[in-house]
Amino acid sequence: AQVQESGGGSVQPGGSLRLSCTASSAFYAAYFMGWARQAAGKMRETIAYFNKPDGSITYSDSVKGRFTLSRDDSTNTIYLQMDRLKPDDTALYMCGAPGTVNWGQGTRVFVSA
Repeated sequence: AQVQESGGGSVQPGGSLRLSCTASSAFYAAYFMGWARQAAGKMRETIAYFNKPDGSITYSDSVKGRFTLSRDDSTNTIYLQMDRLKPDDTALYMCGAPGTVNWGQGTRVFVSA
């Protein structure tokens, strides 16, 4: 996929991180993008994405109220602000196009005391 994620790292429970994902112009124009994550031994879970056609946002129950998805069309970038992080949020976070196979390599988030 023509995207590049950044911003992962290690944080204590209750802390915050902000992930960024910059896409190529073609990718950004073609898809309504979002974020997914995959924890060790688990299936990939789509956690936040923009909907067609109005650009509204959907969150999974697991992150609703704690994570905030946003975008900057001038830089082809989407962001995921993650607050009140929990150990269960530890995963590889990928951005891409939900409903397709087009996902980035991901950035790792590790939440531990």
